[in-house]
Amino acid sequence: MAENNIVFVLNGPNLNMLGLREPEIYGSDTLDDIANMLDDRARELGLEIEMRQSNHEGHLVDWIQEANAAGAKAVLLNAGGFTHTSVAIHDAIKAVSVPVIEVHLSNPHKREEFRHRSYIGMAAKGTVAGFGAMSYALALDAAAKL
Repeated sequence: MAENNIVFVLNGPNLNMLGLREPEIYGSDTLDDIANMLDDRARELGLEIEMRQSNHEGHLVDWIQEANAAGAKAVLLNAGGFTHTSVAIHDAIKAVSVPVIEVHLSNPHKREEFRHRSYIGMAAKGTVAGFGAMSYALALDAAAKL
C-alpha cells in the first residue's frame, strides 16, 4: 500500500473541553486552536492532518485501523484518560503498521500515580508530553521525519 502524507490526529475523552477544563493543567487552547496550528505546520511540512475527537473508546480503535488501511503516514494519539486504561487501544496500535505517536499536553509523570502507566505508550513508536499544545506540533515534526 502506498504511503500518503495524511497524519491522523486522534483525540480521546474530554479533549473537546480543552480551553474550559482545568486550564492550569491543560492550557487555554481549544482543540480547534490546536487543529488550526497543526494545519499551518502540516502545510509547511508538506502534510495534511485529519483531526478527530471522540469520547468513545471504540471510535479511537476504528480510526487507528482506518488510518492504517488508508496508508496514513502516522497517527498522533492523545487518548486522554484511555491512556491509562485501554488495552483495546493498545492492541489496536500493536495490530497496525502505521506508526503511532502518543501525545499529552501535560506530563503524566508529574501528576497522580495512576497516570504514570500508559498502555498507549507501551505500544506507540514514541511519546511527546508536557509541552502543552506544542506537544502536538513536536509530534507532527517527528511524524514528518518517519
